[in-house]
Amino acid sequence: MTTAVAATPSHAGPATGSLLVAGVVVAALTEAIASTVLSLGRNDIIGDTYATPDEFAWLDIGYTALKLIGFMTAPWLMSRINPRSLIIGSTLIMGTACGIAAITARLDLLVALRMIQGFSGGALLVGGQAIIFLAYPRSHQPILQALFAMGSVVAPATIAPALQGWLIDSQSWTWIFFSVVPVALAAAGLLVIADGPSPVTTERRPFDWIGFSLISVALFCFTYVLSQGSRWLWLEQPRILWLTAIGAAALLAFLGQQVAAKGQGLLDFTLFKSEDFCFAFIVSFVAGAALFGSAYLIPSFAVSVLAFTPTDAGQLLLPSGAFFICTLVIAAFLMQVRGVPPVATVPFGILMIMVAMWMLSGSTSESGADDMMAAILLRGLGLGFLFLSITLIAFSELNDRNRAFGIGLFDTGRQLGGLMGVAGLQTLIDHNVTGNVAVLGASVTAGVPAVSERLAATTAMLTAKGMDALAASRAATSLLGRAVTGQSTVIAFDTAFNAVALLFVIAAPILVTIKIGLARHAKMHAAHHPGSRSPDMRHPAPNSARPDDAQSRPDTRASEPAGDAPNVAARRGRMICN
Repeated sequence: MTTAVAATPSHAGPATGSLLVAGVVVAALTEAIASTVLSLGRNDIIGDTYATPDEFAWLDIGYTALKLIGFMTAPWLMSRINPRSLIIGSTLIMGTACGIAAITARLDLLVALRMIQGFSGGALLVGGQAIIFLAYPRSHQPILQALFAMGSVVAPATIAPALQGWLIDSQSWTWIFFSVVPVALAAAGLLVIADGPSPVTTERRPFDWIGFSLISVALFCFTYVLSQGSRWLWLEQPRILWLTAIGAAALLAFLGQQVAAKGQGLLDFTLFKSEDFCFAFIVSFVAGAALFGSAYLIPSFAVSVLAFTPTDAGQLLLPSGAFFICTLVIAAFLMQVRGVPPVATVPFGILMIMVAMWMLSGSTSESGADDMMAAILLRGLGLGFLFLSITLIAFSELNDRNRAFGIGLFDTGRQLGGLMGVAGLQTLIDHNVTGNVAVLGASVTAGVPAVSERLAATTAMLTAKGMDALAASRAATSLLGRAVTGQSTVIAFDTAFNAVALLFVIAAPILVTIKIGLARHAKMHAAHHPGSRSPDMRHPAPNSARPDDAQSRPDTRASEPAGDAPNVAARRGRMICN
């Protein structure tokens, strides 16, 4: 029988175990920096590469699409490669690709490097989270997954933008890529000297080239449509319409092909035997929309409306990172030490994010960082309560054979949810700005006394500064038009902030209904098929009668033939004596 590399829990000491976790978290930081490089460095990169907006878009599309493909492919790679080696290799590839990107201004090469960065980033995120589950017992997962979230979720949402804004203002965008290189080397060094899970042999699964091709086409099409659809008025542009149709057809063909593959494809359908994973997978789309959507809105509002510099815009979210981390630690303590179920903190996270977005919806063109800070900090608290809970709900009850597939699928859902959230908010803002300008412009006419007074005052001020009367009158009209456009933009952003809050208002009852439906379906299935649930789908909770790592060991008693009971008892007796 052909074999492949998998992993079993390690019995490493505290020192080497800490190095493994530290290496995984630092490796996740490389992806955090690379994934957000375009958020603040867009204009600088366009200027240096002489790229058109359409050409520049491929830097983002290539990275995101290959990252999604990396999420789907990493579980298969982990069945062929030692998980620790996969993470080390992916981290070094990420560092090399970023180092080359920092010394070139060729757009075609940058697109290729971004695609390499995306695939390696997706692989190291899935491999990093999976190896933590493999190397440590379930009882330790809350605090360990909180640490991993600091590198994979907190860093790209709060820390990386602040670093990038400072580098752009003080150096150039190339230094963002340069900064990944030492981080990647540090992560690889920690992982090399750390003691990872011990390799074992498992059944080797052939690579599903047909499924890989279909899902790659679908993800490329959906990434392009979601990231560029608002620029092309969505389905009004034939290009977007055709790509949507091709992506949907490829996705349906992929699902059908995976069913026909009978467990030998890229998608492991045993994941959906767990009602908790099914629920968390659905929630991942909503959580991704909230995380990526709010992370897009706040800096965009600061730069486009409040005229913040990249440094100031990046630092705006930095304090919320500290609150995000504090909430992750608090939630991990409650779950690991106090035994609080993960689902208990979800309502608090949802409520805090809703209130934070509602508070931000009152922002004006005169707002500053101090005015927005309370809402931003509250958002950080809510995200901490929400994301750790969803992670533990999704993966804790999966077994070691399908958990990596679950992590890849969950991350894909979160990323697609983020793309949908940002695309929806961009479209909402564009439409609202146009509509608001029309409504406000209709009220700003020369016959309105307030408008006439403002034009006269502005004209007089400009004339006093040395402009002739005719030029001052035209400039006053232009300034009034800019003021109308600015106010229209403020109203559009406020509407978008409210939309994120309303997302949870609408989604919460739907998610509760889905959760109740899944629970009832599981009970009905258990009643009609008693004992049919796979024993590997659920890890037993730790207890004081056995060590923590006992829950990860396979139970071989079920494989003993009934007629061999005396021999089994004798062997157990000899084991006890020994």
